[in-house]
Amino acid sequence: QVQLVESGGGLVQPGGSLRLSCAASRIIFSIYNMAWYRQAPGSQRDLVASITSGGVTTYADSVTGRFAISRDNAKNTVYLQMNGLKLNDTAVYYCNAKRYLEAYGYWGQGTQVTVSG
Repeated sequence: QVQLVESGGGLVQPGGSLRLSCAASRIIFSIYNMAWYRQAPGSQRDLVASITSGGVTTYADSVTGRFAISRDNAKNTVYLQMNGLKLNDTAVYYCNAKRYLEAYGYWGQGTQVTVSG
């Protein structure tokens, strides 16, 4: 059974930084595309950042220049470094793993990020 476990969320002030981690198990991690999504209260779950198995990254316009996604295949872990956090970054952040051309992937349980002054 594939398992993704997010960690690193918490309460931060505007302008602060935080690094999220997603540890994968029971998965051939290196061949999966990985992504971070987030869902704010009353909103849809939206893509924040992604990184392919080859290391190509993409970012939502709202976070580009502030967030950075990376992966450590030796640790089966994907990270999301978040800098310059804003109030509207508040959301539950979810990790996703998906193979190329697969319709569905796997999801973690989410980790709460709250940005508040």
